[in-house]
Amino acid sequence: MSGRIIIVDDEPITRLDIKDMLETAGYEVVGEAADGFEAIRACQEKKPDLVIMDIKMPILDGLTASKKIVEEGTASGIILLTAYSDKQYIIKAKQFGALGYLVKPLHEQSLLPMVELSLAKGNEFKEMSKELERLSKKLEERKMIEKAKGKLMQIENITEEDAYTKIRNISMEKRVPMIEVAELMVMLDE
Repeated sequence: MSGRIIIVDDEPITRLDIKDMLETAGYEVVGEAADGFEAIRACQEKKPDLVIMDIKMPILDGLTASKKIVEEGTASGIILLTAYSDKQYIIKAKQFGALGYLVKPLHEQSLLPMVELSLAKGNEFKEMSKELERLSKKLEERKMIEKAKGKLMQIENITEEDAYTKIRNISMEKRVPMIEVAELMVMLDE
């Protein structure tokens, strides 16, 4: 098993117990924190695969810290811990993007499967985010090329196919990506 994990709990004994369970199972604990502010900072520095975080902590609670960590994308997933199985916390945990929710006291039989599933889901989410980013970039490039074709068609009174061919030929001749040629053509009149 592998996975870089940060443990966040205001109780040092709880952190130590969780750390022992995780390290015995072969996970790497890359950081610990005692409140939400420390958790956010640790995630920014370490970029863990998973954060295991208590909900009720002084200064900044785990739910708010989770929301910030998810928004920043500084951890691939979060499991929230609590001594309360209150429906309100479960709803907020879902809204804030938690991958799991465990009620204390923790037992190895419930923690380790939750960690393994959360790591898998976190990796899946990370891959989907990368693919979405790649496709979004490709779409934006395609839009820019279409815009450049339209401008060429208007300026030179040529067909769409001829405009595309011209952009492609300039790209090959100058050894630059078509998107760069398109961006420069769109900038012509601006």
